[in-house]
This record gives sequence, structure tokens and C-alpha cells, in this order.
Amino acid sequence: MSPEMIGLAGIVVMLILLAFRVPVAIAMFLVGLVGVAILRNPTVAFSFLASESFSLSASADLLVIPLFILMGNVATESGMSRKLYDAAYSWIGHWRGGLASATVIGSGGFAALSGSSVASALTMGRVSLGEMERFNYSPRLSTGAVAAGGTLGILIPPSTGFVLYAILTQQSIGRLFLAGVLPGLVLVVLFICTILILTTINPALGPRGPVTSWAQKGRATLGSLPLVGLVCVTIGGIYGGLFSPTEAAGVGALLAILYGLMTRTLSFKGLFAALTDSVSTTAVVMLILIAAHVFGPFLALSHVPTMVGAALTSLPIGPYGILLLILGTYLVLGCFMEGYAMLVLTMPIFFPVVTGLGFDPIWFGVVVVVMLEMGLITPPVGINVFIVKSVVPQVPLSEIFWGVAPFLLAVAALVGLLILWPGLALYLPNTMLGVG
Repeated sequence: MSPEMIGLAGIVVMLILLAFRVPVAIAMFLVGLVGVAILRNPTVAFSFLASESFSLSASADLLVIPLFILMGNVATESGMSRKLYDAAYSWIGHWRGGLASATVIGSGGFAALSGSSVASALTMGRVSLGEMERFNYSPRLSTGAVAAGGTLGILIPPSTGFVLYAILTQQSIGRLFLAGVLPGLVLVVLFICTILILTTINPALGPRGPVTSWAQKGRATLGSLPLVGLVCVTIGGIYGGLFSPTEAAGVGALLAILYGLMTRTLSFKGLFAALTDSVSTTAVVMLILIAAHVFGPFLALSHVPTMVGAALTSLPIGPYGILLLILGTYLVLGCFMEGYAMLVLTMPIFFPVVTGLGFDPIWFGVVVVVMLEMGLITPPVGINVFIVKSVVPQVPLSEIFWGVAPFLLAVAALVGLLILWPGLALYLPNTMLGVG
């Protein structure tokens, strides 16, 4: 059997394992290890595994993952995420659909602390869904806003998706973080515009909330300043060249802990919970990275990426036609696969093709992460939809999927803007004072 056929067979086997809910790290690890053993020999495979695992684990750059996760968990335990939602609620809650728009803003702020879409959807769901139900919001709009808002966690830095992309493609984590800022803010605006359009067409979807006094607005805004300051210190420090991404993560985690302890909003029980959750989440991400470093070389040995790249570039549809074909593949895969699985499976194949066509690798990273966002709310396995379902079990799953449909159009609009105007992603990385 030729190396190409072995590689394609390995991909099919991995997809079958994923279909049977085998964890992505285990599926990649098994297929990659067996594939290297077949294409080389078992001794080479096991020595390769040991060297790759050690090299990856010894990288100091990977400290950015647990430290940013810890910062987000501590912020959650100390109630910082709730305070940004309260501030947005006080200013725009009296709009049509204002509570849903405040949820999107709160999700964006929480995303800037946690980097996790699942955590963002779960936290904001607990914070806002009860309030929207109290004001007779349509379940479709309320759950759709929470599920869609949660996807911002993978785009607005610090994003675990960007870290994985950076490691898989040897790109700068700092530049990728900055590249996600403006698209993330634009997506927040697009989500709010979606809510305004829906509630203008049908005001019953999102009735107006109470009008708050200027004193209430001031108190709520003041309460949100620590979160805003923490984001400015970490992301602004990277942009200004004051910190590397790892240093920014360390500073952010320390400041979040100090804030929680000084304001007595973080108990030692909460700190312990944040630490243990950070360890377990980091372990999952690290296992995926180690497995990807085994699966990637297997694909390289099988020549599948070269074969697919040659087939794509031979198509008479031009660079943008090939790009749209790749994005269509992500759209289909997002209906059935988890985001990290898509990332590690496709990067060895698509990244050389895209860079060979002249597209910027940082820009492509943002586009890919936006496509992963779509997968988080795309039926039938959109994980954010199921997270929201766990918070409001009385709402049918079909209602939540219908609720996220308009927000999928907003995400698609962002992809179009990124293609038409690559500077939306590249402006901040190209003007940063230091390279992270």
C-alpha cells in the first residue's frame, strides 16, 4: 500500500473514532503513532513520540495557556464577569432586546479574560437567562444570544484556539492575539445589530427593560473598571511591547488574584476551584497538542498534504476560489466535529496551500478561528447550544438552534469582511511595538 493510501486510511479511521466520541487527543495519538510505525518502524515511532512530547512540554511559551485560563477562572470566581454585564445592562437594558445585547457585551468582556467559548456560554447563561425570562424574552432570542455570544471566547484574545494555531503553524502568539481584537469587536457589533433588527421586526421577541438612573449607571460602570483595566494591562501590554504573551498572562493572573483577595470577592475555596479547573483544562489542551505533534508528522510521511495541495492548486478557480472551497470544508466539518479536532486535522493539509497562494498566515488564523466559531453553534453538534440547553433544560433544543440561526449570518458577514478587508485583522499586529 502506498504512503498516500495509508495516510487517507488513517484520516478515515480517525474520523470514525471521533464519530464514536473517542476524545480527539486519543484518536490523533493512536492513528499518528500506528501510522508512523507502519511508515517507518515501531522503534522509530516510540522514540519519536518521546522526543516530541518532551520538546513540546519543555516549551516555556506554553505557560501562556494555564496562566490565561487561571486568570479567567479567578475572574469568574470573583464575580468580575457579572459586573461587566451589569454595566452594559444599566446603559442599554431599556433598548428593545437590550438584555440580549448586554449579554453579548458581557460575553465579549468575559472572553477577554477566559479564552474559552464553553466557559463564556455557561457563565453568561447563568447570569442572564433568568433575567431575560423575567422580562418575557423569547426563548429563541435569549438562548441564541447566549450561545452566539459564547463563541466570542475563541476569537477575542486570549484565545486557546489562537495558541493552538500558533503552535501548529509556528506563528507568533502575540500577533495572533492582537489580530483577533478588531474582528472580535466587530462581531460584537454585528451580534448587537442582529438583535436590534430582530426586535425591530418583532418587538415581542425582546421587550424593553427598566430605565436606570445615572447613579445606577455610574455604580455599575465603576464596578466594571477592574475587568476593563485587566484587559488593557494584558492585551495593551502585548501591543505596546511591554510583555510577551506569557508575561502578560502571568501579570493578568496575579492581578486577578490580588483583586479577588483585596475585595474579598475571592475565597480560598474559590481560588482552589479556579486552580483545579485550570489544571484539568490545561491537561486536555496539552494532550491535544502532544497528539497533534504525533499526527502531523504521520500526515507528512504519508504525503497526503502534498497530494491534496497539488489537487487544490490545480483547480482553475483562482486563489480566492480555493480559499472559499477550504472555508466550505470547515463549514461542513463544523457540523460534525469539535473545533480543536478540526484545527489539528486540517492545518497540516490546508496551511501550506493557503500560504503558498500568498495569503497572510496571521490573517488566515483569524479566518479559521471564525470558522471554528460557526461550528460551535452549527447543528447538529454545536457544543455551545448544548451548554445553553444544560442551563435552561425546559427550552427545546430545536428552539435554541433556531435562535442561533440569525447569528450565524452575522458570523458569515464577518468572514466576508475579513476577505474583503484583510487589514481588519492585520492592522494591530502590523503596528505592535514588540513581537510576542
